[in-house]
Amino acid sequence: MKKIILFLLIFTSVTFSFVLEKNKNKDQVDANIMAKKIPQLSIYHSDTLIDNYSWMRLSDSQKESDVKDDQTQDVLDYLNYENDCLKKEMQDTESLQNKLFNEFISRIKQDDESVPISYDGYTYYSKYEKGEDYPCHYRKKNIDSSKEELLLDLPMMAKGSSYFALGDKSISSNNQFLAYSLDLQSRRQYTIQIKDLNTGKLLVDKIPNTTGSITWANDNKTIFYTKKDEITLRSNQIFRHTIGTDPSEDVLVYEEKDETFSCFVYKTKSKKYLVIGSYQTLSTEYRFLSADDPLGEWQVFHPREKNLEYSISHYKDRFYILTNWNAKNFRLMKTSINSTLKNNWKEVISHRKNVLLSSVDIFKNFMVLSERIDGLRRIRVVNWQDNSEHYIDFNDPTYSIYSSTNLDFDTDLFRFTYTSLTTPRSVFDYNMSSKKRILLKQKEVLGGDFNPANYISERLFALSRDGKTRIPISLVYRKGVKKNAKSPLLLNGYGSYGYSSDPYFSTVRLSLLDRGFIYAIAHVRGGQEMGRNWYEDGKLLKKKNTFYDFIDCAKYLIRNKYTSNQHIYGSGGSAGGLLMGAVMNMEPNLFNGIIAGVPFVDVINTMWDESIPLTTGEFDEWGNPKEKEYYEYMKSYSPYDNITASNYPNLLITTGYWDSQVQYWEPAKWIAKLKEYRTNDNLLLMYCNMDVGHGGSSGRFESLKEIALEYAFLFKLEEITE
Repeated sequence: MKKIILFLLIFTSVTFSFVLEKNKNKDQVDANIMAKKIPQLSIYHSDTLIDNYSWMRLSDSQKESDVKDDQTQDVLDYLNYENDCLKKEMQDTESLQNKLFNEFISRIKQDDESVPISYDGYTYYSKYEKGEDYPCHYRKKNIDSSKEELLLDLPMMAKGSSYFALGDKSISSNNQFLAYSLDLQSRRQYTIQIKDLNTGKLLVDKIPNTTGSITWANDNKTIFYTKKDEITLRSNQIFRHTIGTDPSEDVLVYEEKDETFSCFVYKTKSKKYLVIGSYQTLSTEYRFLSADDPLGEWQVFHPREKNLEYSISHYKDRFYILTNWNAKNFRLMKTSINSTLKNNWKEVISHRKNVLLSSVDIFKNFMVLSERIDGLRRIRVVNWQDNSEHYIDFNDPTYSIYSSTNLDFDTDLFRFTYTSLTTPRSVFDYNMSSKKRILLKQKEVLGGDFNPANYISERLFALSRDGKTRIPISLVYRKGVKKNAKSPLLLNGYGSYGYSSDPYFSTVRLSLLDRGFIYAIAHVRGGQEMGRNWYEDGKLLKKKNTFYDFIDCAKYLIRNKYTSNQHIYGSGGSAGGLLMGAVMNMEPNLFNGIIAGVPFVDVINTMWDESIPLTTGEFDEWGNPKEKEYYEYMKSYSPYDNITASNYPNLLITTGYWDSQVQYWEPAKWIAKLKEYRTNDNLLLMYCNMDVGHGGSSGRFESLKEIALEYAFLFKLEEITE
């Protein structure tokens, strides 16, 4: 049987190669060109899959080589062809895209400055100059008449780079040295450098291929950093570096050998301990060491256990532990610094069935708890002295609130950031003793015509197909917009990794709302908006709940006359792109259009190949396809594997050639197969940015061009020309 299959494969490959060669010249001029097919046969659990487009996958060495082999050139030709197709199809929107881009720019305060942060006798802040994509970073001593020190001139440093991103920046305890990290390729591989702030000169230290994070010991000469596996990009090694020495001599202090785990390092807010964390989806483990003794032996806090998650914070002679041990929605425990094993932990805040305990901020006199109740974030403040507690209240029906930069341990001020669908990003200092809050900065919306009162936000609940699960929907529209079957509506979703899609204000989104669009977020299962169960009901063998919820939210909005099938659009990125692909296959006639950013759509092939970045660490999220039960379930929803002859909606895909998280070939293969199978002539467009990776363009302006393209795509379908 295997010989027959092999013969058929060879015969098919030869046949396709002959046809391709025969039609080569024709293809070069045919505007409706299909991607060439070179069948590759894979056998998974006795199940045979034929992938006609696997040839689109290039290795990193092929991508980085100055000499292009035939396969590389074919891939580049195809990606450029798709970019040309998009440019041709969207040519009639170019003036609109320019108008949108200028609108976006006009709302930005270009000569902006960050809220200052006070730490260790200095105040730190950043400034944008007009027309610059990147800020300059400064500091001042906390004394009268102190001079401003320029720490990093990012506009100057970014010159000549098609992509530029600052990772971490960290100051030594004596305030003399600045360690920082840069990514110039958009693969989230950062190079660490160190600057002597007394002389303004860079040290010889230059450490490549790191995660970007930097942790100083208290001796002012030792840093710890995390390296990545060069193939899988898994964060797997912690090194110790002494400044002024050759990085090749750095000491490996910890290596995470379990391929399903990654690791990181940080220092506690109390400055007493260095901490190494190891994590996977369902398990964590920590090691700690006195920050005064960087050459010492690391001590395991509590050994890893399957399904045990915990994180640690230090206060006085105790550690506080946020954990899911016998607590699905997490609880808070404490233990002595000398007795850190689980059997010594004592409960501080008990588990609550309907409240997810998300994070803890430790201060000298207070503890701040971030909770999630009925889908909304809440901030709870607890006084260490008398155990009294209170919540910080807000009035919006749907909003986001999160802890901002809180570096100081000995302070009664808690800094937080607040935003909603109608409220620009606002930074507050909250006095935990007096309960008074001070607005330090609200993001300015220039242009003169923005007024929050002109926009209405709502919080709705759709009922899932099981008849009992309520799915939250956050929604915003301009006052005066009529909600009916003719209203265009953009529904966004994600629903993976327990990541909650909290609502936030967007200045660029105003261009959507002011043209009559309704914008909505479906808080589908797979996120963590409604607690830990919400996440667990949208992963592994329950993953389809994520897709069903999104479909049910769309149908709820249509049924309640917010929009109709002819005017509803879906959007999602990365795992949200998987959501878009799955929904398109399940309900190809539900949406008029879909925007899928860096979409994870080739689920089987990606999750089977453990050399692909992030794969091994995600078995607890999607399952391991080498186990037949998970393979069959994944195959039943994998967007690439479930394309059929259907009338697919209009589609815009965006991706990056250097993406290390969802490789460019997934969306490239996806659109090629969709063009092969689709039975209508709706738009199927892909934009591949040849200079960037998963996060898109760097800088505050360049990325706006891609948003202008996405909006123009929606407006084209709605026949909005201005």
